[in-house]
Amino acid sequence: MRRILLLFVLTTLTILGFAQKKPSAIGFSFNLVDFQTPTDIKNTSLHDVLKSGDWHKGARLDPSFSLVYWKGLTNHLDVSARYNGIFGSNTLSGLTNKSDLQEYYNELEAALHARALKSTAVVNPFLTAGLGVGNYWKNFGLAPYAPLGVGLEVNIASEAFIHILANYRLSFDNKKLPNNLFYSLGVSQSLGKPKEKVIPPPPIPVVVNIDKDNDGVVDSIDACPDVAGIASLKGCPDKDGDGIADKEDKCPDVPGLARYQGCPIPDSDKDGINDEEDKCPNLAGVKENQGCPIIKEEIKKKIELAAKNIYFATGSAKLLAKSYKGLNEVVKILNEDPGMKLAIDGHTDNTGKADKNQILSENRAAAVKAYLVSKGIDESRLTAVGHGQDQPIADNKTAAGRAKNRRVEMTLNYWITETK
Repeated sequence: MRRILLLFVLTTLTILGFAQKKPSAIGFSFNLVDFQTPTDIKNTSLHDVLKSGDWHKGARLDPSFSLVYWKGLTNHLDVSARYNGIFGSNTLSGLTNKSDLQEYYNELEAALHARALKSTAVVNPFLTAGLGVGNYWKNFGLAPYAPLGVGLEVNIASEAFIHILANYRLSFDNKKLPNNLFYSLGVSQSLGKPKEKVIPPPPIPVVVNIDKDNDGVVDSIDACPDVAGIASLKGCPDKDGDGIADKEDKCPDVPGLARYQGCPIPDSDKDGINDEEDKCPNLAGVKENQGCPIIKEEIKKKIELAAKNIYFATGSAKLLAKSYKGLNEVVKILNEDPGMKLAIDGHTDNTGKADKNQILSENRAAAVKAYLVSKGIDESRLTAVGHGQDQPIADNKTAAGRAKNRRVEMTLNYWITETK
């Protein structure tokens, strides 16, 4: 029997050294040991024992504690080594020489635990079987036994475990130890993380450097694998050398710019001034006038004359009827050349408060614009801005100067002019 026990212990220790699936854990448990009930069942019957109710009375249950080491073997199998310390207050039933019993019993056991589910399951029932040996007598006599039972494991994130265990412990030497029952509730702490299966990386693919067009750019990275090109354009050609690949160049034979899809800067009105510098890109003009047509001096004079003859009611933005003749001439000029635009700027003298003068100048400029719009001129061709008293052209100290400063200016051009 001692040889069998020694062989089991050596085998268990060997398995502990090679276990891989579940991390090691060390724990503590509280136990209750019943040395009497199995003997009672043997001497009477299970029915009688259950009927009497003595089997669950605390008086016959010896308290115990355990130090336990757990180790995972596979996803479904654990092994454990356990030391049990039992406070033996009760007599070991059916044995002689009871006076030789110790008050504290020592036990060592090793066991295998077969789990129903994988080791990662949160709640996992298991079966257990093992071998143990205990010392209960003052003469240090050893009694071997085999714990057989069922249990339940609660896995807390593979960091800690709760174990509930119930064993029927079969004695191999009934003269020293009767069959007995062992109940345990314990907790253990993981000593490491479970080792995960290492998946080898996929083999590095063999790259075959094919270059069909012989341009020095292999086909795997060549955006134009069938026609020779240059590396900076991912193997695509650029006939006009403008840095834009021919397949994306709308003007592949003429150098151009990326913002025009490889074409040169356009000159829509063909006046020799490219559209980027031409304020009138759709109307042929001259460079001296920023690409726009020159407005004849006689036209400018008519506009200036009309502006000098714009009159309002005193302190008001209401146009007087004597202004209409000049403004109608302006309407005629704008209708004759739809490309023209007109800027209207209102001004006042410094009589009164500046904020009121500002509003008055804005309203007067707006009144002129409204009149032109009422005569059919598109509003998009007109701007109206008031400047108040801030831009005088004469001395406000004299009546004549103030009269000159109360004015509306009109400026013809082929683009919307910025505010003066």
